[in-house]
Amino acid sequence: MLITISREFGAGGSLVAAHVARALGWRLVDNDFVARVAARAGLPEAMVAMRDERAPGFKEWLLRALSRAAPELITSRSPLRPAELEEAALVKVTESVVADLATEGRVILVGRAAPAVLARKEDALHARLVAPRADRIRAVMARQRLGPADAERLMDDTDENRRRYHREYYDRDWADPTHFHLVLNTGLLGYDGAGDVIVDRARRLGWTAPAVAPTDSGK
Repeated sequence: MLITISREFGAGGSLVAAHVARALGWRLVDNDFVARVAARAGLPEAMVAMRDERAPGFKEWLLRALSRAAPELITSRSPLRPAELEEAALVKVTESVVADLATEGRVILVGRAAPAVLARKEDALHARLVAPRADRIRAVMARQRLGPADAERLMDDTDENRRRYHREYYDRDWADPTHFHLVLNTGLLGYDGAGDVIVDRARRLGWTAPAVAPTDSGK
């Protein structure tokens, strides 16, 4: 049993997930997902954490790093173009880590296309968080210390990339509510309120026994 949380950028995914983790006593995997990918790629966690996908040289670094985790993709005969090769390797590693986490049970996964990767898993609860645009812009401004224009640009770019990722690799509409058990508006419910709805549903399913102490992290 596990819970996945998909979110519009700025809708408070990590805050809601942390609330759910505390209430259920489950383990939260959010930004510490980086540690899992680093271990799978055979790299120091600090090195992975310092890399930003918008930073110069990231694509070259990613290709070298993930060649260890997905060597079958890194071949001279690969039909993929360089940019596709890099992301395809990342998708493969991400899927393997998500699948491993799913087998552990009583875990909360934030993002990483987990609802798509685990779409056939029966004992999973998939939640999506949305919020009014103005609320999300304000949240991004506060969290990233950006002005309104930059916050809006970051929000739109991030959401568009998530939309493209789901479409290209899973043939899914990222925003389609039919892919989720719950679609919650944090602008109306608040972060804790949205978290309480998820907790209530989990408890009604009988998912109450804690596994390990939750880990708090991330955006």
